[in-house]
Amino acid sequence: MKKSEVLLAIEKLKKAYQRLNEAILITKDELDKDGVIQRFEFTTELLWKTLKIILEYNGIDASGGPKPCIKEAFKYGYIKDDEIIFDMLDDRNLSSHIYDEKNSQEIFERIKNVYLKHIKETIDNIEEKINLL
Repeated sequence: MKKSEVLLAIEKLKKAYQRLNEAILITKDELDKDGVIQRFEFTTELLWKTLKIILEYNGIDASGGPKPCIKEAFKYGYIKDDEIIFDMLDDRNLSSHIYDEKNSQEIFERIKNVYLKHIKETIDNIEEKINLL
């Protein structure tokens, strides 16, 4: 694993976050909310995969899927609140497998009011730690 791969993964995550944030800001109707949820699914996937790349770059075993990866990232200080990230993964799974208007609205509200902030904090934390390498 090269440092350039780590930096590229972080840049992709930052762009996904920016697109998610932009989508939230212009949401007007159900179609827009569906788009936000789809961008959230993509961003959540990139988040844990970026953490996996960073951990592997540092010689830390991050195999076994997203949950073990998140546990390791929390253990090594790349994320500050693993429970919120686990909630994000649960909502990502729920939103991509079952469509229910009530669940969709609840997930949208969590994305807007909770998850977006934590994604940004995680990106900032990752960048701070990477600059120390």
